Amino acid sequence: MSYDVFAQYYDTLTENVDYETYAAYIKRLFERYGKNIKSVLDAACGTGSLTTELALLGYDMTGIDSSYDMLMVAQTKKFTKNLDILYVCQSMEEIDLYGTVDGAVCTLDSINHITDEETVLKAFKKISLFMEKDGIFIFDVNTEYKHREILGDNVFVYDMEDVYCVWQNELDDDNVTVHIALDLFGRTGTSYMRFSEEFDEVAYPHEKILEWLNLSGFELVEFFEEFTEERPKEDTERIVYVARKK
Repeated sequence: MSYDVFAQYYDTLTENVDYETYAAYIKRLFERYGKNIKSVLDAACGTGSLTTELALLGYDMTGIDSSYDMLMVAQTKKFTKNLDILYVCQSMEEIDLYGTVDGAVCTLDSINHITDEETVLKAFKKISLFMEKDGIFIFDVNTEYKHREILGDNVFVYDMEDVYCVWQNELDDDNVTVHIALDLFGRTGTSYMRFSEEFDEVAYPHEKILEWLNLSGFELVEFFEEFTEERPKEDTERIVYVARKK
């Protein structure tokens, strides 16, 4: 996925995401399971909405993303709020930071966007490499249930002021891969311009995630249904993992 056009409308299409609440939730987990976490990496930070909220909570933030266009939006937010955030254009499996961090986050299905298992493992290993011992890695993933029952073969339509989006899904025969096609109609005056983006998301089983964490030098601390401190259920759509660098 290129994200070049999508970056223009990403914040509009995700305006329902409560980044302030998500940042507060992450802070609680960091404080409960971590030790004096100050520096935090936001992997696949996108337009920097969560990065910004975590910086406002006092964390020394570094955000990485593979899309220059997404990071351009993130930089604008940084300057608007006069925040000292370092943004670097890198993919998760090619992280090369200037030093180590105390914690890391990777949210909003970013792991699901990596469709190759070896690449996910490389990303975990890179995050581990640049993390201090006992550092905390918090990330979320869409569940197999969500891919089968919620995304599935469904179509979603978003009619916003500046963009009209048709989101079409096709569930693969493996029941965990969703092929996603976005048709974006951006308003330019009284007319619209059409743009298209296509990408896949893969839901990975819990056992595989535990294997990757172990191979990357992490130990699982906890895993919860999103925004809670309760175990996931059969119909949980997103799971949050808390792992510690061994």
